[in-house]
Amino acid sequence: MDNPAAPARVQETGAAAKQPGGEQGWYVDGRCTNCDVARQLAPGLIGEADRRSVVLRQPYGEAETRRMHAAAFACPTRSIRHSSRALDPGADPFPLTLDDSVHLCGHNSRHTAGANSYLLRRPSGTMMMIDTPRWDRGLASRYETLGPVTDVLLTHRDHAAHGRRYADRFGARLWIHEGDLDAAPDADRVMRGVDPVEIAENVMAYPLPGHTRGSVLYVADERYCFSGDSFYWSRTTADLEVAESVTWYSIEELAASLARTAGRLRFEWLLPGHGDRRRLPAREMSRRLSELTTRTRALRPRPVDLSALRW
Repeated sequence: MDNPAAPARVQETGAAAKQPGGEQGWYVDGRCTNCDVARQLAPGLIGEADRRSVVLRQPYGEAETRRMHAAAFACPTRSIRHSSRALDPGADPFPLTLDDSVHLCGHNSRHTAGANSYLLRRPSGTMMMIDTPRWDRGLASRYETLGPVTDVLLTHRDHAAHGRRYADRFGARLWIHEGDLDAAPDADRVMRGVDPVEIAENVMAYPLPGHTRGSVLYVADERYCFSGDSFYWSRTTADLEVAESVTWYSIEELAASLARTAGRLRFEWLLPGHGDRRRLPAREMSRRLSELTTRTRALRPRPVDLSALRW
């Protein structure tokens, strides 16, 4: 962007200011909310200091420059900036292919606390959207180029902000659980109770009350798990974790939900709303999920503390 005087930069650390042979000028401005999105997309380039993202060093080479652009276009506060130019729309990588059937939407929204959202391709060529990016007609058109979107699946209330607008644009069904229905009262499909529901061929919804009363995770093809905010991969612990310090409903209910559900789940890809993504063999994921269930059972309620998240 055009070398703005405000908002102020967050101080860069390490080799951020000078990287011989690399591209100069990237920084993180003061609007950063420490949502972790940029650190997921540009590891090694963007890190955390004083509860904010900072540029650790400037990108070197084409691959690293692409990662920096991905972080910039995903950032919900548009805090990843360049000191001498605006972002080039042609460098926007989203939707970003993660696997044969899954794309990361990018363009995370401040109204969903910066949550990640995904597009899931079905064998028929249609798509499902899991949670939503920020609302934008141009983005909706871009996502539609991958195929017609038939369903918008909300994992819980925190990620419901743009669900109706995307569903209406796509002519899609909007799904939510009854426990969080007040966040999307005009949903087209309402899941009830705690039993798993097959919502499409080889796509299962598992109600998982805990983070919120109406939290749901979705498993497709026994390969992809869209876990919402129920659990995620932590780079700090190199393991599956629950967001125990940000549990709006009940950590005891989350423990009970995991105990009821973990043994039924089989997947290779963990694709959460917040926290890192991870792919492991299904047997390894099952083992780690079982251990997470045991650890969660020992947790007790605590005050909400966003700063205590172990990204």
